[in-house]
Amino acid sequence: MNPTADFPFLLQSFFTRRLIQQRQVSPHTISSYRDTFRLLLKFTEKRLHRQPSALVLEDIDAPLVTAFLDDLEKGRGITARSRNLRLTAIRSFFRYVSFEAPTHAAQIQRVLAIPDKRFTKALVHFLTRSEADALLAAPDQSSWYGRRDHALLLVALQTGLRLSELTTMRWPDVSLGIGAHIRVIGKGRKERCTPLAKQTVAVLRAWQREPARSGTEIVFPNARGSRLSADGVQYIFAKHTAAARGVCPSLHRKRVTPHVLRHTMAMELLQAGVDRALIALWLGHESVETTQMYLDANMALKEGVLAKTTPHNGKPGRYQPDDQLLAFLKAL
Repeated sequence: MNPTADFPFLLQSFFTRRLIQQRQVSPHTISSYRDTFRLLLKFTEKRLHRQPSALVLEDIDAPLVTAFLDDLEKGRGITARSRNLRLTAIRSFFRYVSFEAPTHAAQIQRVLAIPDKRFTKALVHFLTRSEADALLAAPDQSSWYGRRDHALLLVALQTGLRLSELTTMRWPDVSLGIGAHIRVIGKGRKERCTPLAKQTVAVLRAWQREPARSGTEIVFPNARGSRLSADGVQYIFAKHTAAARGVCPSLHRKRVTPHVLRHTMAMELLQAGVDRALIALWLGHESVETTQMYLDANMALKEGVLAKTTPHNGKPGRYQPDDQLLAFLKAL
């Protein structure tokens, strides 16, 4: 068999040569792409009754990929956004294959032509100041876990860091002297520094004096001293959100995650009159246009715009029921 048409060889080469050696993508991207192909291989094995190691490139065609994406939506209940992320990983592989196996150009082009699924873009969710204060007050700071969680929530709220940036943060990346800041390697392996407020510096200094778990340099470790997992962070957020709901009932309508706190920081910057370009720089967005979603969700700014306008004089009309046939057509 020609190795360039050997699917297992191509897939392994895609991860080792293309992603890790050439592009040097982040561990998060590797994990996401890995999970996509694990799901695809399990689906293919069930559908074609063939072991993944016995597959050839011709087996992974556009109909099979489309069926796989449909199965994810119907069987696993993923959203259209998640479906598109899985498709992005598959497209990246086939772009690599287009150079390694050009004789399969027609098959590759059909896979690359699979369109993204359109979806309604919901407004971003964020916390009000009272909700954020209630969340920060929820951890019991008489325990090591409570002090860790309070520091974690405060840093997430004040900096707007992503989940992966929070869990991989190490003390050498934190400067608590003059010009206090946190240095992170964010999405797309972009390095950025985020300044720290005085209150955050005080909390981090107190937290830094805590006895280290297993000599770790991780700023927010788990009980064993290693980095918190995504599930561990989710548990922390769910636990303290549940406690904060007793003080702030409006939190009953919200699911709080690190990304919600990231949105909260962005909205505070926007409401303070900070330019969109600076917000994009603060959050590590590649494009200023990404911050448009915060303008869309900011009702306070929209209400301010409305207050500056002169409203039209309208007259309330009297209700007139539609004709029965027209009413039927309108209800369709």
